[in-house]
Amino acid sequence: MSLPPCFAAPDALEQAVPLIVVDRESLTKVLTELPAHAGAWVKAQGFNADPQSCVAIPNEQGQLGLALVGASRGDDPLTLAAAPWLLPRADYHLDSTRGLAIDPGQALLGWGLGAYQFNRYKKPAKEPARLVLDGDARLRSEAFAVLKASTLVRDLVNTPTEDMGPDELEAVIRRVAHAYDGECRSWCGDDLLRNNFPAIHAVGRASHRAPRLIEVLWGDPAHPRISIVGKGVCFDTGGLDIKPADGMRNMKKDMGGAAHAVALAQLVMARKLPVRMQLLIGAVENAIGPNAYRPGEVLSTRAGISIEIDNTDAEGRVVLCDALTYAVEEKPQLLIDFATLTGAARIALGPDLPALFCNDDALANDYLAAAEANADPIWRLPLWRPYLSMLSSNVADLANSGSSRLGGAITAAVYLDRFVPNTLPWAHIDVYAWNDANRPGKPAGGEAQGLRAAFGLLKKRYLA
Repeated sequence: MSLPPCFAAPDALEQAVPLIVVDRESLTKVLTELPAHAGAWVKAQGFNADPQSCVAIPNEQGQLGLALVGASRGDDPLTLAAAPWLLPRADYHLDSTRGLAIDPGQALLGWGLGAYQFNRYKKPAKEPARLVLDGDARLRSEAFAVLKASTLVRDLVNTPTEDMGPDELEAVIRRVAHAYDGECRSWCGDDLLRNNFPAIHAVGRASHRAPRLIEVLWGDPAHPRISIVGKGVCFDTGGLDIKPADGMRNMKKDMGGAAHAVALAQLVMARKLPVRMQLLIGAVENAIGPNAYRPGEVLSTRAGISIEIDNTDAEGRVVLCDALTYAVEEKPQLLIDFATLTGAARIALGPDLPALFCNDDALANDYLAAAEANADPIWRLPLWRPYLSMLSSNVADLANSGSSRLGGAITAAVYLDRFVPNTLPWAHIDVYAWNDANRPGKPAGGEAQGLRAAFGLLKKRYLA
């Protein structure tokens, strides 16, 4: 396996610079164990072990001798996230004999997340410092799988729609499926109508790039079946209810739910979870054209529920309802969907907290526990079914939106809830999939949120 440029192979260990993780309490003890000149240097640099701070310490010959990284805790996967850019470019290895203990897998993940750059269109200004891989090979393997999946989310979301439309997204999914011996098929364009996916077709029909539903199947059919569904709106103009310029600027990210679903599926396959997995991605471009679906139209859905289009910019739920219905037909034991569904979730929880809606308390509690265990926060909001009245229609069974903007994330979730039976444990994640500014381990642009939590949930359920 080729290593990302931020890592060095174990054979570089002998020449690598020791890296010690410290908090304020352990810093004092570590300094007493170092040569006197090192303590004087640290004091002169004003280093006091603040989180995401670093200091490189010369040896007595004036060469790079060791480095300290500040932290508040040793179990945060982003503890080392700032180090690849703050430290001089060299090879470093964790010195686990001093300072805070940090899991090698967490160190690898945090270093890789911090060193990430999206370089498809722009040459990087510099290369990051490198972490030498050592420690338990099994931990490294899982950490690499999680890092690879997180990077996949970022790359997919960061790629402009010209290079990541429905057809290109399908090509990525096929590559992922084939890499792990999964089966992949799709229904494109008018095949969606012939195979009873009319809602997906309606949203994407105005684009010159054909809408599609992409399915991947993997695993032993005798194992428990799970379904993972993602909203793949590769660009969202808002349709005829067109977005303003500032609202449309970053809508290449409206396939962020699909990116999360594909990444989670990749993790399931790479780590060989004992499940029969189905991945479903509704991939469309919500474009404006002569054939665009219109406000006031009544659409058919695969479930036989008629939908009045109140707002063409509430398109994600229209795409998802056909995919969810198809998933339900296969009677999975568990159903998870990811979607960049509502701005209302961001108003409620801000950019860093995905909103979890769930029809099963045990599943919700397991998901929240996995989020806590993996330092990958999510927040549960109520699936308040009385708000379904806000989506009533005089001419159809249901409207896709309503006149009130109150509780918008909840009304979107209860819309989806109409297509999932109460007896099927289902989790819906309304995710932002984006960082608005650069922070250590969270570079501006596409971001994986709730992904590690979802994988932790599946591991605990199916590997216990």
